[in-house]
Amino acid sequence: MIHGQASDERVDRKTILVVDDEETFRKRLMRALADRGFEPWGAGSAEEALERVAAGSSEYALVDLRMPGTTGLQLVRQLHALDPTTLIVVLTGYGSIATALDAVRSGAVHYLTKPADIDEITAAFEPRAERPALPVTEVPSLARVEWEHLERVLTQAGGNITQAARLLGIHRRSLQRKLGKSPQSR
Repeated sequence: MIHGQASDERVDRKTILVVDDEETFRKRLMRALADRGFEPWGAGSAEEALERVAAGSSEYALVDLRMPGTTGLQLVRQLHALDPTTLIVVLTGYGSIATALDAVRSGAVHYLTKPADIDEITAAFEPRAERPALPVTEVPSLARVEWEHLERVLTQAGGNITQAARLLGIHRRSLQRKLGKSPQSR
């Protein structure tokens, strides 16, 4: 490759800041984005992301909602305040309507729940009118949503069943019984 050509190709690539505390996931995502014509910048925390943005703003940002320290939602607000032209998409494993609304009100253009494939992620940056229709996903059953909620609370309690049961307002044995059941597929 001629030196001038490489720099010309780099100029044409869209910059995207990928902020996720899970290093393996972040690196895989960055590789997939690079394969699709983006120039990815990685950050493992909100603080690291802000340092990266101080060196130069990116056109796009993909932000994980839950991270230690400054949350993804706080980071969305900060990134939007620093550069309102940056298109921000929030990606989370703990999706809820309330956090989706907060993210959009804070400056995100879209909100996706994990697992999301790379095509869904890149489509989320497209203007709403130009976004390809995403496949309709099945609505999870109430039993599945309950099981995911119990798992989330147990994770927040550091795996302590007694503390999780106290937070949920149920008996410890009831929680153990509910968690012992396999989650329903939908």
